[in-house]
Parts: sequence; structure tokens; C-alpha cells
Amino acid sequence: MDPGPAAGMTENSMRIALFSDNFYPELSGISDSLISLAEELAARGHQIHFYVPKYAPEDYSKARQPYRELDLGPNVAFTRFAGIPFKTGTGQAHGVIPDGLRHAAVCDFNPDVIHTQTFYGLGVEALIESRRLRVPLVGTNHTAVREFLRYMPVKSEWTDNLVLKYVNWYYSQCVTVTAPSQSVFREMKESGFKKEGIALSNPIATEVFKPLRDKAALRKKWRVGNSAIIHAGRLANERSIDVMIRALPLVQKEIPEAELVLAGRGADEQELRGLAESLKVGGSVKFLGFIDQPHLVEVMNVGKVFAITSTADTQSMVMMQAMACGIPIVGVNARALPEYINASNGFVVEPGDAAALARKLIEVLRNPALRKKLGAGGRKMAVQFSPPAIAERWEEIYKGAIRKFKER
Repeated sequence: MDPGPAAGMTENSMRIALFSDNFYPELSGISDSLISLAEELAARGHQIHFYVPKYAPEDYSKARQPYRELDLGPNVAFTRFAGIPFKTGTGQAHGVIPDGLRHAAVCDFNPDVIHTQTFYGLGVEALIESRRLRVPLVGTNHTAVREFLRYMPVKSEWTDNLVLKYVNWYYSQCVTVTAPSQSVFREMKESGFKKEGIALSNPIATEVFKPLRDKAALRKKWRVGNSAIIHAGRLANERSIDVMIRALPLVQKEIPEAELVLAGRGADEQELRGLAESLKVGGSVKFLGFIDQPHLVEVMNVGKVFAITSTADTQSMVMMQAMACGIPIVGVNARALPEYINASNGFVVEPGDAAALARKLIEVLRNPALRKKLGAGGRKMAVQFSPPAIAERWEEIYKGAIRKFKER
């Protein structure tokens, strides 16, 4: 339904349609970033309408959320479409089959600009509606496409190349293309993408994710010791959580009380539990399950260091949230991670190298002065990507896309 006149709307305000196949209550960086962006744009007087999948009650239960729609204020509305569940790391994903029959829901909103977050499902609907309504299409590619291919039902070199060509074709239809890191554009250009893109961080909720004071009380609440290594995210193969578990016994040789705290769920959880038991660190690996934002802030703050071993991240919202909490980072040299991890906020090691990971974790855990320095550096970087700062950039991008479209 149309939200009606926007509160605080001015002649410079825009009606922005956001299409995404990933959204609340699905636990994903895309969902978190879209919610933060919409709230900030709405506060600036813009009118936002989401076109996103419906989710079943059990998906809300998995995320420990009530079965009801988000309330992001009077300037934000939602239209949800039935989708088909498909396999991903969290088991929550829904794909909406594009049919071109959803025109009325978008026409009633009459957007000034359409912003697509995915290249399939509702991304296809966004492209169709941009042509029907003759409004500019802005596209954001959040996906490491070659990693995405592991979830395809048919796997072959021919189908992989076809998907890569399709993704490039799709984003070439957009007036403006963005991604959360240059790593996305490097991969796209390797398969023939010609268009120039804008690398822009997702907004980080730095007013929510921040250093908390009484860390001792938080450690007691979460039953976590004084040498905790934290990670949050889906427990899926491409995130290489096993490398952290393999590093833990090496860390414990120097710091016996060290433990690994994992927030999230995923297809690999039972296998990872088994690996921890086989390495005799089962009691030192804590699986917390899905954690909502208010509690995730607390979990971040009980950690002395945040570890990330994923080879699939095009930014990693949870890593940036850890930085915002003032937590040092030890990550791997893969995709977008080295674009955000530097000498002021953490260390980078080679992917799959559990021994190298352990050495850097030990270095951070043993050195309070280093932790303080890296934590402050991480916080300083994260606040550059606060919702107000990123929303301002998006206002420029949307207005620029509208101008370009009119000049065609």
C-alpha cells in the first residue's frame, strides 16, 4: 500500500522504491544495511517503499523476532510477495519468481527512482518496472557471484559463465551501479563488465554498535571469559569457520583460557561442532545461535578480538559492526576484507592458514595497548560510514541518476 504524503516532505524529497530478495527477518548484511538506510532517508523527508519477499512464521522464530511487519515510521511502507525458499547458509532465503504482474503495487507508489539490491527475482521485477514507469534504475551488487554459484541447482562451467554474463548484462541496464567494495567490480570486470561503478560502504549503525562500558558484567551475563575471540555470521562453508576452530588449539597453547564465541546459525553448524569436539576444544567453542542487534552489541563487546575467515564477503557488516564497537580485527586476505582491514584496526593473514591466524590472535590477546590502539582505529573508520553520512551519499547518487536518465 502507498504510505501517503511523507512527513516532512519538501520539493527536494524523493519517492524511492527499494527492491530486494533479501530482507527482514532474514539475517543478512543486506537486510541490516537497507533498514538503516531507509530509516535515515525517511528522517530526511524522503518516502521509501520496500518490495521484498514474504517470510513464514518460522523464519521470524529463527531470528527470534515477533511475527509482524517492521515499523520504520510513517515514511516507510512495505509490499511483500510470496517466494520460494531456497538453500543458503542460513536456511531463510526466499526467491520471488518474477512474472511482470506486480505493476499495480509499484505504479501506485509512483517512484522517482528504483533501487535494486539483487539481480534475480525481485531484481528482475525492478528492471521491468523501471522500463514500464520510465524511471531510472540504480543497482547495487552485494554479491560475490562466483561464491553465489555454489547454491545453483545445476553446476557446470557453462552455466557458471552464463550466470556471470547475465549478472553483467543486468547491471549494465542500470543508470548507476554501486557495490560495497571494489572487489565486486574487479570480479565483474574479469567477466566482461564495462560500466564504471561506485564503491560505497553499507551504512553502519554506529549509534547502536558502539563500545559499552561495563564489559565485566556483560562477560558474566554471556558466560564468556576474559580472552574471547568473537565471530558473527552464518555458519556456512564459504565463511571457513573451520579455520577459526583449527586455530583455537594453537592459541590455547599460549593462552589456555582463550575461547571462540560464534553468533549465528547455518548449514555447517553440526559439522563445526563435531570438528571442535575432535580437536578437544568443544568446551571452548560457544555456539550462541541467532542474536538480534541489541544483544549482538553486547556479544561484540565481550570479545577481545573479532576474527573473520570468510572468502566470500563483499564487505562484511558484522566485521564493520565489531569495528564500531572498538574491537580489533584479524581477518583474511580475501575479496573485500583487505579493503577495510588495515594497520590502524587489525591484521590480515592468508586464507586457510590456521597457524598464521592463531599467531595474530595471540598477539592481540596478549597486548592491551595494541588492542586499545586497534580498537580506536576501527571505531574511527566505522563512524565514517554512519547512516547520516551514507544517506547523504545516496541522496547524491539518486539525484545524479535522475539527471542522467532525463538527459538520455
